[in-house]
Amino acid sequence: MGVIAEDETALCELLGSPVLPLLSKKGDITIGGAFSVYTQTPKSSPSLTETPEPLICSSFREFQFAQTMMFAIEEINNSSSLLPNVSVGYKIFDSCGSTLPSTRAAMGLINGQERTFGKTCTGQSTVHAIVGASKSSSTIVLSQIAGIFQIPVISHFSTCACLSNRKVHPSFFRTIPSDYYQSRALAQLVKYFGWTWVGAVRSDNDYGNNGMATFIEAATKEGICVEYSEAISGSSSYEQVERVVRVIKTGTAKVLVAFLDSDGMDILLEEALRQNLTGLQWVGSESWITAHHLATMKYSGILYGSIGFAIKKAKVAGFQDPQNHILKEFWEETFGCSFQSSLQGTKQCSGSERLRDIKNPFTDVSELRISNNVYKAVYAVAHAMHSMLKCGENSETVNASCTLKSILQPKEVVKHIQDVNFSLKSGEKVYFDERGDPAATYQLVNWQRNPAGDIVFVVVGSYDASLQKKMLKCFFLLSQRPVSVCSESCPPGFRQAMIKGKPICCFSCITCAAGEISNSTTDSAKCSPCPLGYWSNEDHNKCVPKVIEFLSYEETMGTLLTAFSLFGAGLTLVLLFVFFWFRHTPLVKASNSELSFLLLFSLTLCFLCSLTFIGRPTDWSCMLRHVAFGIAFALCISCILTKTITVVIAFKARTPGNRVPQCLASHQRMGVVGGTFLQVLVCVAWLAQAPPFPHKNTIYALERIILECNLGSSIGFWVVLGYIGLLAVLCLILAFLARKLPDNFNEAKFITFSMLIFSAVWVTFIPAYVSSPGKFTVAVEIFAILASSFGLLFCIFAPKCYILLLKPERNTKSHIMGRDLQKNN
Repeated sequence: MGVIAEDETALCELLGSPVLPLLSKKGDITIGGAFSVYTQTPKSSPSLTETPEPLICSSFREFQFAQTMMFAIEEINNSSSLLPNVSVGYKIFDSCGSTLPSTRAAMGLINGQERTFGKTCTGQSTVHAIVGASKSSSTIVLSQIAGIFQIPVISHFSTCACLSNRKVHPSFFRTIPSDYYQSRALAQLVKYFGWTWVGAVRSDNDYGNNGMATFIEAATKEGICVEYSEAISGSSSYEQVERVVRVIKTGTAKVLVAFLDSDGMDILLEEALRQNLTGLQWVGSESWITAHHLATMKYSGILYGSIGFAIKKAKVAGFQDPQNHILKEFWEETFGCSFQSSLQGTKQCSGSERLRDIKNPFTDVSELRISNNVYKAVYAVAHAMHSMLKCGENSETVNASCTLKSILQPKEVVKHIQDVNFSLKSGEKVYFDERGDPAATYQLVNWQRNPAGDIVFVVVGSYDASLQKKMLKCFFLLSQRPVSVCSESCPPGFRQAMIKGKPICCFSCITCAAGEISNSTTDSAKCSPCPLGYWSNEDHNKCVPKVIEFLSYEETMGTLLTAFSLFGAGLTLVLLFVFFWFRHTPLVKASNSELSFLLLFSLTLCFLCSLTFIGRPTDWSCMLRHVAFGIAFALCISCILTKTITVVIAFKARTPGNRVPQCLASHQRMGVVGGTFLQVLVCVAWLAQAPPFPHKNTIYALERIILECNLGSSIGFWVVLGYIGLLAVLCLILAFLARKLPDNFNEAKFITFSMLIFSAVWVTFIPAYVSSPGKFTVAVEIFAILASSFGLLFCIFAPKCYILLLKPERNTKSHIMGRDLQKNN
């Protein structure tokens, strides 16, 4: 209500004379009360062409709150320790659950009761504090008006977080927690049960709008999506309520969060009953989750199984039946009778009816929740007054009188209420934080049936916002928990993928990429990469150690290469034995038997060195394979090169004037040793500076680890290989030049062929080696070793073995020297 007044008198004159209180009692200190003792009778929506009907308040609603306030004040008046010798009075007004009556009640509490033709406002308020009201919208009006006069207002049932704003409501307090905490607790509750797709309905007032806005904000952070959010107010038209229920009914969400006050729930449930709205899981706020008038057979089919947060229940000792019997309307409504005998169809009240025989929300004091908040509010005012009046400070006796003041400044009352900290008889502590709010604790209530079939409110959990980690503790699982999701959960191994134009809770499931997993039992928004050394399994739900790949003896390729290596070595040994057997024949002697034996020995080493490339790489195997390869082939090519040089020298010696050097044999040995020794020096330098070592290659193949031998120094490897190539090129050139020397057995021609094959193999090896992945790099190198070794073996020794074994008649000196051919000519 936007009212601007320069002083209190102007405001009073603007609003007019207040109404009389519903209940009152005089005292030295007066506490005001504003309760919805009656509730507003719903009317049709006003139109622009008709005069609005007057507001009618009927049907008891919060009579128990007024009774609680009166009981607490009587208890304080009878106390010898709290406000001794000070009487406490009260003025209770009916706010009728509406803003306009709340405004009238506020002015009635602030102003006096006198109806005069002069000023209706006095300089001093008639009450020192106000307890009320029950609705947030009504309390906002009450707090704003009372705040102008700095009169403290303590609400027992207004939960809107907006009331915690000290700049707007500097004198407001409450004994019920703020919706700031309840809305977040509801979001945690929905998340706890895995409901990510919910509908929402709220009261179209400060309570519902602020509470739902906070819930949606908290729910979004929890990954919860709201399919729809509808509003209902007490003045909503029938068409609007019908549309809201239709939206709820056609929605796909199976969970409905209802942030409604009691009036809104009444309106919504009537239409829900008409449209047969069933099959929903209701999640409620504290305003209706423990409302007994809703827990009836009429609504049980709709609300059975509802769950929500409620104010902690308590018992007020001594508070039983109402003691004020002046309200005949209450008596008549409770017992269904009338004190007027003239009414037809209604029995007459005898006055002897017993309230204890009646069980209804107004007389049931077994589970006081909101009424206990009224009780705490009254005691908070009493303790503040006790401190303000310095009761008991001037005497050692507890019963010492208080220092009564003629004028109690409202600002002082506010200050002392802010500082109260006491415990009730039940042991519950009462205090307020800097915003005027109490500690936020809730009970989680579930609607269940007792053996008799009645709906009962069962406490199944709790929530305490004062904890460092605001935890929701649930002690049960819903017997028939619904599934309320927009999209089915993605199984392990999949991740969520948003669908364009849909909320984040609506998604499709996509398989995790290679090397990523999702092993959560709930939906995963993204897949997690596996740590180094691990890879995802086929289902992408577990990281397993990466397969370590190397050329092993067990696999087919390794077995075949091993077999060829052993076959080549064995074949070389057989040829060595054949040559040894025929060592005294002209052919073997003409082939330079010493170099032939050494060449066969080196070829055996060449075949065997390929075995060092197979198997799991180790520090020793990595060094051995390259050194053995380099030295064995250097020895082999040095033998061939020496043999070629020997052939050239030998044939040149047959020309006139040339003789074979006497020390040719020693020169052969020196050539072989010298050619091999240089390679040994290169290998030693390589091993000394940067030797090869095992290396786990995770770059080339992400899904596996390639265990390979790192060259250590690439220069060392290519120098070794280049030296072998240099020897081969020299050998090829010399053999090529000597290929046409006259002889039936021209060994230079066979050496030329062997060197051509050797060179072709190793020239093609270089690009194949560089481009081959993983273990195939090793396989290419082994293949080059075996191919070049077999090429040398067959080209040089196959023709000789053919003569030795199959054409022994050619194994003569004359045939070898070409004399048989000369005789035939």
